[in-house]
Amino acid sequence: MKISRRKTLAAALSLAIVGLAGCGQKEETKPAASAAAPAPASAAAPTAAEPLKVAFIYVGPVGDAGWTFAHDAGRKAVEAKFGDKVKTTFVESISESAADAERVIRDLAGQGNKVIFGTTFGYMEAMLKVAKDFPDVKFEHATGYKTADNLAQYDVRTYEGAYLAGVAAGKMSKSGKLGVVASLPIPEVLRNIDSFTLGARSVNPKATTKVVWVNKWFDPGKEREAATTLIGQGVDVLMQNTDSAAVVQTAEEKGVYAFGWDSDMSSYGAKAHLAASVIDWSVYYNKRVGEALEGKWTSGTIWWGLKENMIDLKAFNASLPEDVKKLIANKRQGVIDGTAPIWKGPIKNNTGKEVLGKDIVADDKFLHDVNFYVEGVEGKVPG
Repeated sequence: MKISRRKTLAAALSLAIVGLAGCGQKEETKPAASAAAPAPASAAAPTAAEPLKVAFIYVGPVGDAGWTFAHDAGRKAVEAKFGDKVKTTFVESISESAADAERVIRDLAGQGNKVIFGTTFGYMEAMLKVAKDFPDVKFEHATGYKTADNLAQYDVRTYEGAYLAGVAAGKMSKSGKLGVVASLPIPEVLRNIDSFTLGARSVNPKATTKVVWVNKWFDPGKEREAATTLIGQGVDVLMQNTDSAAVVQTAEEKGVYAFGWDSDMSSYGAKAHLAASVIDWSVYYNKRVGEALEGKWTSGTIWWGLKENMIDLKAFNASLPEDVKKLIANKRQGVIDGTAPIWKGPIKNNTGKEVLGKDIVADDKFLHDVNFYVEGVEGKVPG
């Protein structure tokens, strides 16, 4: 059973609903009044088509970095691409509780939004329920697994970005001790930790990874504490699977390296920020909104990554050597063209048990069910 992708940044629902109609909404421009007498009805110009109303629901605050920030950048890209053909709105900091999510989703559908994107796993059941009551609305759900005739599912291969970050970490670490500030022990996060470690050990077979769990997606205080703990244990390169920039800030203060996650976080630590695993949601949002405008939208499931330009390792630190950049580029190309898959056996878990046989390449079902640490990751998976 999959566990919630985004737990939670609870916000006052009443405040969220008050802001629904206006928050982030692109307003229509009203035509200037004319002094001339109105033309007869038969000669009047045809009425311009109403813009397609598109809504986005965010689990966290937009802010200026991280998961929700990346989604909102995708929303802005939709506005830039389609102009007055669309009218977008967003609601931020909506918790994953079934009642809260359903109330907000239902309200957005009732306001006439014809495409609604829900950007966290925990909205899945609420979206499925509301979709049944609004068959003329197209619903899009991020990171889930259930679909309907008017409910599609989409996700990004974050583990590919984590792998490339691991390659950089393996080359840049002086101690060979790496650390991850992790959110929740679910397959998605375990897959990212493991891929980061696989990337590091592909260039430094002795590299090890320590993990500290904060059990939240967004908690700057706990993220900072976790990063400090890892640094105190000798870690000199940090990755995170959390949403704030606290890890990068802490790395800057302590004189170690870190990676931006979901977006470029270099503004929070110019020296510490080695690179960022950046998600480009506009690749998907522009495609789906375009299909809705053309009457070609259909339900389905996608999981895109490097090959589709939906994720990449970017924003390299100027101190990153050219040979490391070249190595990352080669590894990236190997993932894209299939000549060097990330998850290719033999792979063992950290107890020595083989989980993927020699020369076997993991399929998506295997990847969605990852519940173990690979060799090199220290400790036990919680719970």
